[in-house]
Amino acid sequence: MSDVIAVLGAGSWGTALAVHCARLGHDVRLWARDDVLVDEIAAIGENSRYLHGVPVDASIRATARLDRALEHAAVVVAAVPSHGMRAVLRRAAPLVPRDAIVVSAAKGIERDTLERMSHVIAQEVGDRRIVVLSGPSFAIEVARGLPTALVAASADRDAATYIQETLKGPTFRLYASDDVAGVEIGGALKNVIAIAAGVVDGLQLGHNAMAALITRGLVEISRLACAEGARRDTLSGLSGLGDLVLTCTGDLSRNRQVGIQLGRGRSLDDILSHMRMVAEGVRTTSAALSLGERRGIELPIAAQMAAVLDGRSTPRDAVDALMLRRQRAEIDH
Repeated sequence: MSDVIAVLGAGSWGTALAVHCARLGHDVRLWARDDVLVDEIAAIGENSRYLHGVPVDASIRATARLDRALEHAAVVVAAVPSHGMRAVLRRAAPLVPRDAIVVSAAKGIERDTLERMSHVIAQEVGDRRIVVLSGPSFAIEVARGLPTALVAASADRDAATYIQETLKGPTFRLYASDDVAGVEIGGALKNVIAIAAGVVDGLQLGHNAMAALITRGLVEISRLACAEGARRDTLSGLSGLGDLVLTCTGDLSRNRQVGIQLGRGRSLDDILSHMRMVAEGVRTTSAALSLGERRGIELPIAAQMAAVLDGRSTPRDAVDALMLRRQRAEIDH
């Protein structure tokens, strides 16, 4: 089965998904807002800025024009960072074919509205079917064809099944879910916990501390997700625990790297000034706290990371504050 697939966003994840879809034989268009990047991809067959060393097949048509990217698209993959999602989808909306399925491939919460990405997309593109793609996945490994398992979540079962069948490959497995809230909250908040995991590494606090952080981080994520209407078992799956473990422990995790550098004493501004790609957790931290306040949910790890990111606390003091919190039962009742 061959489809026209438009990938909006030529960062590392968008490019990796485009490479994967082209490998499956689909007609792929890759949209980038930067003409220079488009010209580079066409000239050298590589996105050296965001996915160095991965060939971009000549069959992938890179373009800076949304109309060319979206023409006849059966699937539109929105791989734009969360803070830019609304603006891009607003521009794209009149050009998205009426029967196209829109796939959200971003992990974050819109800071001003506290909306999940599927809601942002729905507000901009209207009544088109939406599927959320999430789970443990480093872009470079997907692009290189290494084994990966993800979740395709949608309120529309047929849409989720269609994306499963369209994107499946020998090294790319998808599981369907109807728990959109659980999949999205898991994907967004794991980036916040990954910053904290990086701080643990940067401070050289050891494996015990890391295991405790990941475990309590999952509790925190699950608490907020359930308040948003999610099922708790979703958070023990690929888009919850799986993504959390990968992002907290993998050297390719940008959010973990931010935390490591914070733990070593560098300022956030200095760290971000040397990063080309987005670390979603930096923006998601404050949004998650605001969402927690709205739902009456306590998020102690996110609160301490917000204090570190804002310069109100040092990484060491944040860890001490977490360790000295009031003792409590492990399981919420």
